Amino acid sequence: MMKINSYWKTFEELTTSELYAVLQLRAAIFVVEQDCPYQDLDGKDLKSHHLLCFDKRNLVGTARVLPPDVSYPGAASIGRIVVATDHRGTKLGRAVVESSIEKVRAIWGEIPLLIGAQARLQGFYESLGFAAEGEVYDEDGIDHITMRWNPIAALD
Repeated sequence: MMKINSYWKTFEELTTSELYAVLQLRAAIFVVEQDCPYQDLDGKDLKSHHLLCFDKRNLVGTARVLPPDVSYPGAASIGRIVVATDHRGTKLGRAVVESSIEKVRAIWGEIPLLIGAQARLQGFYESLGFAAEGEVYDEDGIDHITMRWNPIAALD
């Protein structure tokens, strides 16, 4: 795997070029690849911390961590987890999620952490210490499931 340079920024710290790259990668994967037209600009980016993973000049991975009560009452969240098609199978997705969990803990401490995962990725998230809660639900035509991170399970 090529060297990936990763760093975190608040929305206000993002340059216009970085924001453009984030939106471009999310559109390429969520809208085009997954054939899912949805409202990406939901206002939550403004409140989020954004992980940017660059391979040379290209953004190849990103995620956002959201403060408590933005997506879930009493819980922080991780969302818009994306890895570029040509970087799948390199463990970048695992690194993105692990870094996101660490960022949540560094900012807000030991609070509940929930995600709305695509149901097809449930096993991947379980391997990182998440456990499914509730039933599968439809979000923008794609099956999702709420998952809670359990730090004890993550240590197993």
